Amino acid sequence: MGISLKQAVIVADSTADVPKAMVEEYGIHIVPMRLSFGEESFVEGIDITVEEFYDKLTKSNELPTTSQTSPSQYVEVYRNLMQKHPGAPIISIHISSGMSGTYQSALLAKSMIEEEDGVDADITVIDSLCATYGFGLQVVLAARLAKQGMSPAEIKAEVERVGKERKLYFLVDVLEYLQKGGRIRKSAAIVGSLLNIKPILSVDQEGSIYPVDKVRGQKKAVSKVIELFINDLGDQKDLNIAVCDAVNPEGAEEMIRLMSEHFTLHEVVRTSIGAVVGTHVGPGTVAVFVWPA
Repeated sequence: MGISLKQAVIVADSTADVPKAMVEEYGIHIVPMRLSFGEESFVEGIDITVEEFYDKLTKSNELPTTSQTSPSQYVEVYRNLMQKHPGAPIISIHISSGMSGTYQSALLAKSMIEEEDGVDADITVIDSLCATYGFGLQVVLAARLAKQGMSPAEIKAEVERVGKERKLYFLVDVLEYLQKGGRIRKSAAIVGSLLNIKPILSVDQEGSIYPVDKVRGQKKAVSKVIELFINDLGDQKDLNIAVCDAVNPEGAEEMIRLMSEHFTLHEVVRTSIGAVVGTHVGPGTVAVFVWPA
């Protein structure tokens, strides 16, 4: 194992949805996203809680707009960390480039620092190719490996390896937000709601969301998600699992219970789907992420 002279500093944007206790335990630096409801603007996790966000979302006729952090803001973040931790490498992990321009903002910030300061900035920027705790798990892994003294190259290799091994499904409770976001037609949303249709979504290897199936009724939809994992994982029975919910803790706990009937669960993480992803999937959604223990 290559040992860094200085422990790597881990940076992530707030869409990683890493639980606050883990952020504090591992010293992860979270860069918050911004969102707006009409003229009202908020900084995710600072000006507005998850519960307040979903309350406003359900009362709003229009979807809020979300804005990625600008390159200049990342320049400020990186420079502050370079001053605070002189000589320490920075590893910056971000929501899929297939869903947001945040990864590009971080890359551009690195090049801006190098151009303006005339240095080779020791910043490794990683495209997670996922969202919410699907990449939060990579962020936490990076922080754990950094504490062990691994080099940025070794951490990047491990983070990308786990990214290829993770499996995930989103079980969407209501169709309204997929329709408002342009993912499905209004007519399909109306018919689907009448028929109690529950879409199941996932994220492909390029980091884009795609529909997997649609099932009538919540109970059948949950069973379908379990079936998909059983088919995906084959003989792999020892798992780490993260279950994220959009103000649906009962649904999340039920999913963990059912998964534990079919798999041996080691690390179990519970967290919430934040504002950026929550805007498009809506309240009631449960997302399940698994990776080998």
